[in-house]
Parts: sequence; C-alpha cells; structure tokens
Amino acid sequence: MRDPVRDRGVDALRAVAITGVVCGHWLVTALVADSGTIRVTSPLKHLPGLAPVSWLLQTMALFFLVGGMVAARSTTPLRLRLVRLVRPLPVLAAVWGVTVAVMLALGTEPATVMALAKLVWSPLWFLPVYGALMVVTPLVARLHPGWPLAVVAVVDLARFVLGAPGWVGWVNVGAAWLVPYCVGLSWRRLDGWALLVGGGVATGVLITVGGYPAAMVGVPGAALSNQSPPTLAAVTFGLAQAGAALLLLGPLRAAMRRPALWAGVAAVNLSAMTVFVWHQTALVAVTALTLPAAPLAGLHTVPGDLGWVAARLAWLPVFAIALLACRVTLRGSR
Repeated sequence: MRDPVRDRGVDALRAVAITGVVCGHWLVTALVADSGTIRVTSPLKHLPGLAPVSWLLQTMALFFLVGGMVAARSTTPLRLRLVRLVRPLPVLAAVWGVTVAVMLALGTEPATVMALAKLVWSPLWFLPVYGALMVVTPLVARLHPGWPLAVVAVVDLARFVLGAPGWVGWVNVGAAWLVPYCVGLSWRRLDGWALLVGGGVATGVLITVGGYPAAMVGVPGAALSNQSPPTLAAVTFGLAQAGAALLLLGPLRAAMRRPALWAGVAAVNLSAMTVFVWHQTALVAVTALTLPAAPLAGLHTVPGDLGWVAARLAWLPVFAIALLACRVTLRGSR
C-alpha cells in the first residue's frame, strides 16, 4: 500500500465498485418469511418505479474497467493474481456445505435451503468471467472496445429480432464484460465525455424505444433481464459508467490525499474479494438469526411499499457489522 506509483484514484474506483455491488444486493434482495419457507423477491418487482435507483447500484462494469486498468500495468504474475481471486472460495464452500447439511437435518424446507444457497452463490459468476479475462489479457490488450460491443449488438439482434434460441444470449457473458475491460486496458486513448454521453444516450434510446428493461439489475419474474444474460443496454450503460469514472479519476486522486479517506479505501481494497464473496452470507445470517422475532419490517416482510425501503436502509448497518465479523474471522482467506 506504500507503492509510490500506485494509482489511488483507481483504488478508489474499485472501492466504489465493491460498495455499489454490496449495497445493491442488500437493497434489492428481499427474503420473505411466510408459509414456513423463505423465498427471495425484490422491491423492484413490487415497486417498478424504483428502477432508476438500480442505475446507482449496478457497478459491475466498474469492476471490469478497473480490472483492465490494473492489468495494463500489473507486474504481478498471472498465477498469483488468479490465486488471490479464488482464495476465499474453499472456506465459503466448506461453511455452506455444513450449513446446508445442518438446515436439512433440522427439517428446513428444501425450497428454503435452495433459495438461500442460490442467493449466496449466484453472484459468484463474476469470478470465472473475470479470471478468464485476466488469462486472455495479452490477446485483447490492443482490442478496441467497439469489437466486443458489436458482438453484443449482433447477439441481441439475433435473440430479439431474428428469433434465435435463448442460449445464444449467453455469448454475451464474455463479450459484454470484455467491453469495459478493454476500455480499462486502453483508457488513456479514450475520451471520458464521449463514453459518458454516447453510452448514456444509447441506453436511454434502448430503454425508451428499444424495449429493454429500465432496471439494470435482475428482477424476479421479469420477462427480460438486462443481466442474465447481459444485454446491449447493460453494456451501453456500462460505457456511460466507464466514462464517468474516467472523468472522476482526477478528483478521486486529489481526494485520496486525505489520510482518512485513503485509509477507508485501502481497507476496502485489502478485503475486496472477501467482501464480495461473503456479503450475501452476512445478509442471510442476519435474516436467519432474527427469525424467532419475525416478521421484522424490511427483513422478513414483502417489499411492497416505501416503508419497506426505509426499514431496509435501517438494516444496512447491521448487515455491515455481520460482514465485518466475516472479514475478521476469515482474515487469512481474503
């Protein structure tokens, strides 16, 4: 952390990305306890007018942008970087293997067990995709982001206009996230304003005219998601985010000269993978441990009104404390 050439603005962007992902999942995930089971839903399903909030909480493109920026100048061996990426997974697998076994032995409904396990493991799609991009970095180091963007556009055209089978869309899992990664690899040659304005306008057109969902996160039961698999709207939105990030690099570097701000950013960066891997477990733990007192507003109840949103905001510090407990306990696996 004392490297004189370290770009603290990039570290700040990574901290923003991880904070956005964690808060996003905590705010759009509702575990409803009723009928003897726990089911997963989302306030965006019940309150679709809140879809614009997801624009602030969907920061995965920033992860890949920062990944490209770091890969472009990293001298750390690839093997070591891959080890750091997956280091928290064995402990998570062990803990959840025991947890699932105990829940089933205690008679917990299999539907509840499946819902909770899926909630914890489904966000981890990021790790193999990110790892694959790290591996192919030498091959895509000079690839213009427009090429994978064109692939995403062609795939969406095939899916939504030409009647191609749905599985074709999963090509976009690689192509879509390669776009911000390539932006990160070549960010010094790109214009932040062009990315911000062009990506923002394109996203607005795709949502208002093209029929893409306004929500940039998955919504249970929705006919179409911008994330599973990623769509052209998700990619153009990510380009707008990337443009904003590049424009903010200078101010962020200046802000990181303040010791208190840098200390917070450094702490998040040191535990980034632990935070990412364990944040949903923290949510599940708080929800489960408070079940004897259920239903608690914002925790076990249907997210059907703004009262739920206010209550959930009040629960965020409790989730953060649970996550901090995970981080302290698992310090060696970060």
